[in-house]
Amino acid sequence: MNKFLKAASVALVGLALSGAAQAQSALNEILSDGVLKVGTTGDWNPMSVRDPATNSYKGFDIDIMTELATDLGVEVEFVPTDWKTLVNGVVAGQYHITGSASISPARMKAAGFSESYISVEIMPFTSKEDAGKFTSHEDINKPEVKVATTLGTTFEKLVREWYPNADIKVVEAPARGYQEVLAGRADVFITSNIEGATLEEKFGVARVMGATPRSPSPIAMLLPQDDQVWINYVNNWVKLKQAAGFFEANKAKWGL
Repeated sequence: MNKFLKAASVALVGLALSGAAQAQSALNEILSDGVLKVGTTGDWNPMSVRDPATNSYKGFDIDIMTELATDLGVEVEFVPTDWKTLVNGVVAGQYHITGSASISPARMKAAGFSESYISVEIMPFTSKEDAGKFTSHEDINKPEVKVATTLGTTFEKLVREWYPNADIKVVEAPARGYQEVLAGRADVFITSNIEGATLEEKFGVARVMGATPRSPSPIAMLLPQDDQVWINYVNNWVKLKQAAGFFEANKAKWGL
């Protein structure tokens, strides 16, 4: 085989491999089927909130995914999931992408992430009646203090790290740690500054003021780890929307 034919052969193989990669991408499936499937929990106010009466969703994440679908020229379908199966759902192909999730080493082992567009800090909260009872993380890390958290969330992992001496109460979704505190079955829960601000306004829970925020974490969308075509599309879409001010406007809309 002369050098010209050899070079042409290599080029054709490269094109074939490139075409195969394209064919396997979620992006092609989305454009072909006309539907963007989004995994969302519906229990993270104001990011994703499900209305059980109508089975509809609203929130910061919902606006982002609706905008993404609009720019793709497809419909959006929200697929119910929960925190403990969020990663498994995107790995198994039950949805093409998720709403916002904290970027963590554990999740990165199995799934890919988009560019980050917002960050969170985690802090403890208690009931308004117990606001003066806790003034530090040390006050919480005691056997007599019940700390509630939801199974499978990053909060569960942090609660176990921060308060190993506390009485940790783990509930399964759709139950939430803050609901246990509101019901008087627990003393403290932890959540992000994002959700905490909403819960303070809606339910009157109180931040433990002397406990400094911890674990600043960027959050982003989860995607299939091996689908670089789809990841590249979403990452560049995030950059374009950041430049256009979309994310800042959406933060302002939802009080973030």
